[in-house]
Amino acid sequence: MKKILILLALILAVVAFFWFDAGQYLTLDALKARQGEIDAQYRAAPLLVAGVFFLAYVALTALSIPGAAILTLAAGAIFGLVVGTVLVSFASTIGATLAFLASRFVLGETVQNRFGARLKAINEGIERDGAFYLFSLRLVPIFPFFIVNLLMGLTKIRTLTYFWVSQIGMLLGTVVYVNAGTQLAGISSLRDVASPGLLLSFAGLGLLPWAGKSVMALIKRRRVYARWTKPKRYDRNLIVIGAGAAGLVSSLIAATVKASVTLVESGKMGGDCLNYGCVPSKALIKSAKIAQAMRHADTYGLNPVEPQFSFKAVMARIHAVIAAIEPNDSVERYTGLGVDVVQGHARIVDPWTVEITRNDGGTQRLTTRSIVIAAGASPVVPDLPGLNESGYLTSDTLWDAFAKLDTIPARIAVLGGGPIGCELAQALARLGAQVSQIEMGERLLPREDDDVSALARASQEASGVHVLTGHAAQHVEEGRLILKAGDAETPLAFDALIVAVGRKARLTGYGLEELGIDTAKTVVTDGYLATVYPNIFAAGDVAGPYQFTHTASHQAWYASVNALFGQFRKFKADYRVIPATTFLDPEIARVGLNEREATAQGIAHEVTLWPMHELDRAIAESETGGFVKVLTVPGKDRILGVTIVGAHAGELLAEYVLAMKHGLGLNKILGTIHTYPTMAEANKFAAGAWKRKHAPERLLEWVKRYHAWRRG
Repeated sequence: MKKILILLALILAVVAFFWFDAGQYLTLDALKARQGEIDAQYRAAPLLVAGVFFLAYVALTALSIPGAAILTLAAGAIFGLVVGTVLVSFASTIGATLAFLASRFVLGETVQNRFGARLKAINEGIERDGAFYLFSLRLVPIFPFFIVNLLMGLTKIRTLTYFWVSQIGMLLGTVVYVNAGTQLAGISSLRDVASPGLLLSFAGLGLLPWAGKSVMALIKRRRVYARWTKPKRYDRNLIVIGAGAAGLVSSLIAATVKASVTLVESGKMGGDCLNYGCVPSKALIKSAKIAQAMRHADTYGLNPVEPQFSFKAVMARIHAVIAAIEPNDSVERYTGLGVDVVQGHARIVDPWTVEITRNDGGTQRLTTRSIVIAAGASPVVPDLPGLNESGYLTSDTLWDAFAKLDTIPARIAVLGGGPIGCELAQALARLGAQVSQIEMGERLLPREDDDVSALARASQEASGVHVLTGHAAQHVEEGRLILKAGDAETPLAFDALIVAVGRKARLTGYGLEELGIDTAKTVVTDGYLATVYPNIFAAGDVAGPYQFTHTASHQAWYASVNALFGQFRKFKADYRVIPATTFLDPEIARVGLNEREATAQGIAHEVTLWPMHELDRAIAESETGGFVKVLTVPGKDRILGVTIVGAHAGELLAEYVLAMKHGLGLNKILGTIHTYPTMAEANKFAAGAWKRKHAPERLLEWVKRYHAWRRG
């Protein structure tokens, strides 16, 4: 209500100004005609005239009414250069700040809520460089005064910053106009003051803050490199540390553009995804899903049967899958593509030198223009008493350990309720193990919405997993994991204990500490993926904030291109549309915001939910669990985020990823022909559900009357 009242007051004030033709007093001719009269009033009551002028100037600028230039000339003509400059400087700043605050109060929250995702980059830029932007705009009179006030009010720049930057930034222009006012008789139009040459000079001044910033960046860069001696020549254009997804892509891009590149890997080529993560886990999940389908074959009109299998053969298949994909990431392939692949451990000696302790026992030093750190991540192992003596496994070690077993462990405890823990627990339970999954929090997949977490738990329990949420692991003793829930302790016996509580970036052993490269949970980088050293970059899990193979590949493009061509142009990594899938049965896939995140961030949204049990293909395949949930801007078809739970959800999500990436709304999805009968029709039907909620009811009522009239 307050916003409406303020908006009405502002509108009425502006309307009154034009209704009473107050603008006739804000012309050069009117000022000249009344100069003598005003001078006499000023000599008679200087404080009163100065005060009225000050308040009038504040009101004029606060209401964004044109005429500030004439009043500024008037200040010089009436009060002289010094007093006129002081009056105008403070009045214009106060008025500008009031207009800024009015814009923020009336429109700021609405704009941020509606366009928050699109404004994220602008908000970050304003937070980082807002004073520079504003100072540049204030120095250049080309930019309309009132537009700057109103638009900046929609950003998150601090009010105090806005005030003092405006005060300083407008001072020079104020002096020029006030000084011109002292020679009012010689001015025939405003063009005499704001000549093209003067405006160009102001534009040049507007670039000064950015020139200063560039100089400061150069000084900072020289300071960072001050204690190091730069090589006169380099052995390589780029050295990449780590041959996971980020490292492979970085080195491939470098070789493709004919740069001299060395890729260093101490372990297995292909990194975590190929050897310990994505590939083996999905192979395990497929075997488990077949086993589950056999048990429930009666769902499809077939005779159910308990699957008979060799666990060793299942694990052998997983390793065969890894071996089949391995040539794509092999030393031989990348060597053939022009990459110098070195098997060994790399340590950064200085910003341009990498020392490699080779796996064959030798040592090698190479100088390089740039470095990409792509060392990946490793499992988090909690500090639990007795854990080290328990023979625990992680998502890295279980594949080799299980490959040695003839039968699956009878009792398996999985510690962790995130995506990795959920996938492993469900798959191993479907292969016949008695699996208990322990999560300290109150629900599985805590980053997802409550309804998604509930479906995940139901799916786990339907697969035979004993889910223990709200249980914290205390210690391990004699093949038992001691859990605590509230005040009660519960022993949980196991034959195999899998720790899957998350993964952490590999940060030690690469020389980062010695160089002073900042690390928190990951290597600290800027938007271009550069560290404190502009020639050293990081990509993938070691850089964060996401631990996905596809994000690592995405970051690798930016890191390598910036490393090789950053002297010409640099590119900021784009995290606006990042998809993720948890490969449970049914799958859980998401891109953008979910309800929890949108609510927590105060982003206005509406939810459209379409259930999979209404989809013909899902019914035909008895895969009716799940839904498509779409978050959109209220009243608009612009997509803020999508969560899909269902069979092949990861594949179904791709359409929404494409739509969000290229700014396509639900109307475009609805207008796209989808093959019948396919699971992908779920996307079209979800868009249709949104459309029905936004049907133009009043227009349809008139259409109904039209059709009635046509029937006579």
